[in-house]
Amino acid sequence: MREVTIATVQMRPVLNEMEDNLVKMADYITKICSSQKIDLIVFPELITTGYECGVRFVDLAQRVPGASVNVLAQRASEFQVHIAFGMPSKEKVESILFNSAVLIGPDGELIGEYRKVHLKGEERMTFRAGYKYPIFETAFGNVGLLIGYDIAFPEAARCLALDGADLVVLCANWEKPRNDEWRTYVQARAYENSCFIAAANRVGLDATMSFFGDSMIVGPRGQVFASLAGEVDPKTGEPAEGYALARVDLSDVRRNREEFQTLQNREPDSYKAIVRKY
Repeated sequence: MREVTIATVQMRPVLNEMEDNLVKMADYITKICSSQKIDLIVFPELITTGYECGVRFVDLAQRVPGASVNVLAQRASEFQVHIAFGMPSKEKVESILFNSAVLIGPDGELIGEYRKVHLKGEERMTFRAGYKYPIFETAFGNVGLLIGYDIAFPEAARCLALDGADLVVLCANWEKPRNDEWRTYVQARAYENSCFIAAANRVGLDATMSFFGDSMIVGPRGQVFASLAGEVDPKTGEPAEGYALARVDLSDVRRNREEFQTLQNREPDSYKAIVRKY
């Protein structure tokens, strides 16, 4: 057995206020880890800044590793927990920005960074697209990272599965009213790849967009182990902040792949149309 305890956080970041958001993230880490041993905490996409920052992303983007990574690395080391979160990152050339997800290990060391491949809407005017899907080795298994809109493309999760991912971590800013679309994509990617998906989607309102949460942890048969769907803040009537928590056995990945043979029965020679742009 390879049991792992995962928490997916849905948080309301303050737009453009990085320090406030990092403090809030640190508080969540402390709260979650104070109750029991946690192996992995997942935060949403661009959680350090908010989503609709526009030209402010140029000032808010940081290198990896950098100040934001260092703050959360301290918490990771303190509680011996893996932490995944979304942030705007930049290269040495200041004008090249990426929508990134970062994975930090329980020793506080940076495990890796993933750069969002599938950019949507105004993201295409701000960020440069990534081009690869790395796999990161951890103490409990192989982890792949995806961000938001990536989950709508079966090829992305399939690449991770074929390269050995047991768990796909999804950091998202999925907006209203696309609730059904979100849940369908997450469960479908888990089913078709016989893998676990830990999906963290934010809540709250930015300049023009609002977000509905429904953070969840899904198993290789599409079963939902934990979800915050329908959780509402009684004061505002809006989707509530919080976290979904589940203990899962990553050994189920191999068992399901051996039983259902979805990956083994592929016929790649017949899929040539997939690599055409359109």
